Amino acid sequence: MSTLRSAAETAIEQCLALESEESCVIVTDDKREPIGTMLYDVASDVTDDVVIVRYPPGETHGGEPPEPVAAAMAAGDVVLAPTTKSLSHTRARTEANEAGARVVTLPGITEDVFTTGLDADYDTIAAHCRDVREQVDGAAEVRVTTDAGTDITFGIGERQFLSDTGIVHEAGRMSNLPAGEVFVSPETADGTFVVDGTMMPYGLLEDGQTLEFDVEDGLVTRISDDEIRETVDTAAEEVGDAAYNLAELGIGTNVAVTELVGSVLLDEKAGGTVHIAIGDDAGIGGDVEAPIHLDGIIREPTVYADGVEVELPRQG
Repeated sequence: MSTLRSAAETAIEQCLALESEESCVIVTDDKREPIGTMLYDVASDVTDDVVIVRYPPGETHGGEPPEPVAAAMAAGDVVLAPTTKSLSHTRARTEANEAGARVVTLPGITEDVFTTGLDADYDTIAAHCRDVREQVDGAAEVRVTTDAGTDITFGIGERQFLSDTGIVHEAGRMSNLPAGEVFVSPETADGTFVVDGTMMPYGLLEDGQTLEFDVEDGLVTRISDDEIRETVDTAAEEVGDAAYNLAELGIGTNVAVTELVGSVLLDEKAGGTVHIAIGDDAGIGGDVEAPIHLDGIIREPTVYADGVEVELPRQG
C-alpha cells in the first residue's frame, strides 16, 4: 500500500513533472488538508515557488472557489486541487488552463482513495489507454454486455474517444487524479444497462444489488431505483430531456485498482470495468448541459467495437 507521501510524489513527479523553475499552487479545503499539506511538502522539495491556499469546503460540485483562490490558480504553472467539492468544471479551473497552467483536480478525494489510486505507474496507465483507443477509435458502434443483464449499443457517430491518462505535461492541460479511462459521449444509445458496482448515492453496491436503466434513442426511459429516478426527475424539471441524456461510455484502464471501494472517482478508473453516465456531457465532447452527471460502474463487461471484442486491461 502506498503512503500519502509516495502518492504525492507520483502526482508531483510523474503525473505533472514539476520542474525546479516552475511555480506550484496547491488548492485545498479544511476537510482535505492532510492531502494538500503532503502535496505542498513534496512540491517544496522540487521548487521554492510553491504556495498552499485553503478555504472552507464548497457547497456544491462545480461551485466557484473564492476569488483569491481563483487568482492564485491562474498565476501558477502547476495547480493541484484536492478538494471536497469538484473544481473540475469551474471558471477558475478553465481560466487557469487558459493562462497556461497544468491542472490536476482531485474532487472528493480521501486519503484511502489517494493512496490507492496513486499507487500506480501512470506511464503504464497511459499505455493501456493507447491500447484501448487503438481498438475503439473509428468504430461506428460499441456494444456492452454482462452476465448481470447489460446489453446496450452506443452509436458513436462523429464523436471522438478521449483518454484520461493522468499524465499532464503540456501547458494548458488538465486531468482528474486518480486517472485511467478511455471515454466517449455517444451520439445515441439503445438497450439496457445494469449497474452492479458503484453508483451514488449508494457508493459500493451490496452483493446482488443492481440498478437497472433502459435507454431508447439516447435517453434513459426507465430507472429501477426510486432515489436515483427522483434525482434525475428533479433535474428534468430544470432542463427537460437533457437530464435523461445517455452522457458517457467509459472504459477503466487503471489496473492498480484491484477492487472497488465505493468511490466513483476511483472505481470508474478500475481496469476491466465500464461506466455509463446520465446527464451532462458538455465537458466530455458532447453538447448536452444538465445539472447532473451520474456515473454507474459495471463489473466484468464484454465490449465490442463494430462487432469485434475489445481486449480490456484487467485488474490484478
